[in-house]
Amino acid sequence: MTSRLLVLDEAGTLETVHARIAAATAGVSLRTVWRWLAAARQPEPPEPASGRVAFTLTDQLWSRLSDLGGNVKALHAWMHTQPQEALPGREAGWVPSLTTVHDAVRRELRAGRVLEVSRPAHARRDPERYDRALAELALPDTVDDTGRPVPTPQPRLVVPATPRDGAPTPPSPFAGGARLYTPGAHIVSTRQLGEVTEALVHTAAAHGIMCVYGDPGHGKTIALHQALHLLPRRVPVHRALVAVKPALPQLRAALLTAFGLPATSLTNRTDAADRALLDALTSPGVLVIDDVQRIAAPELDYLRLLVDAPTTRTSLVLCGAGAERTLVRAPALASRVLTWQQVPRLTPPHVPTVLRLFHPLWDAETDEDLLHTDQAHARGNFRTWAKITSHAYAARSRDPDTAVDHALLTWACSRLGPNP
Repeated sequence: MTSRLLVLDEAGTLETVHARIAAATAGVSLRTVWRWLAAARQPEPPEPASGRVAFTLTDQLWSRLSDLGGNVKALHAWMHTQPQEALPGREAGWVPSLTTVHDAVRRELRAGRVLEVSRPAHARRDPERYDRALAELALPDTVDDTGRPVPTPQPRLVVPATPRDGAPTPPSPFAGGARLYTPGAHIVSTRQLGEVTEALVHTAAAHGIMCVYGDPGHGKTIALHQALHLLPRRVPVHRALVAVKPALPQLRAALLTAFGLPATSLTNRTDAADRALLDALTSPGVLVIDDVQRIAAPELDYLRLLVDAPTTRTSLVLCGAGAERTLVRAPALASRVLTWQQVPRLTPPHVPTVLRLFHPLWDAETDEDLLHTDQAHARGNFRTWAKITSHAYAARSRDPDTAVDHALLTWACSRLGPNP
């Protein structure tokens, strides 16, 4: 980007608006862009007049540095223990100083060479090791009667259903979804889930782009997670968690993290980060970005540039409430979407069957009361029905003699607020 600004400056056509666009794209201030441009105008300093050749790291040393988590001191110690293997062809017993190795690593990084592992992962616990430690401590509520660790209960995910297919599906491995106090709730297969799964399989096979959209509360995210769970195990899934209105460096960091790349060391190194992402996208898989409505148009166009690369084989799945309206702001990306999949609201004829598949609490309730509540409050929104179920279940837990009738539904709906 700086080189392009320098070309415009030499041609005499550089304006402030160019620098402002560059600053917004890079996520820096306007003053920083002018400082970059001033530094680029300066001639490069001449090479030092010395006959000595700077020490450089071979591919073997760079790979060893990656295995050591980017620890240069550990690499230097290994070079002392294995000088012949680390420095073949050098004078016997010769090893560069630690400062020389540090300088060589910095030169490689400035030149854009990517270090796959920039630092060891701290504070990451092996689940089996953690459970074993809990069992050894024998803390209350962490082990069963035989001394085995008690697994942590996972939050249930709720997906609306239709009477076409009422077979329950296993819980999704993803931790997203509605966190509600409703023990006994079931995840049920739906026609919508089948359509999302079919569209996802097609998009993944075509290495294309898919947009899952619909109003809030219709079950888009949960249906997508269930569909991803049904993909073959050999298809890797990467999830990018984006902030609200992320700048380009923040979006780039989220994508790097989704692929397990060192976001901290690559975020502010544009060329190296882009090369690392393009290299990761060459492998078949699925990249999922939920809540895509948070992303502004320039950052959406950056996604378009990544998926437009001829080597890209990773499918892009964009999901969110109003995602179709968001992509209107980025027509270049919208024109490349292969599949548009809408997740609609529940239709009134299916509401009673859906709710009885979802939770046995509604087995004794009449269709008339359920349809009246849906028309007056839920309006086919499954998230609202999940809240009503949670309140009704809590009332029954406090007083088992409470009847599941119109009065209980009216009381549960009163907890939904003025705009359910």
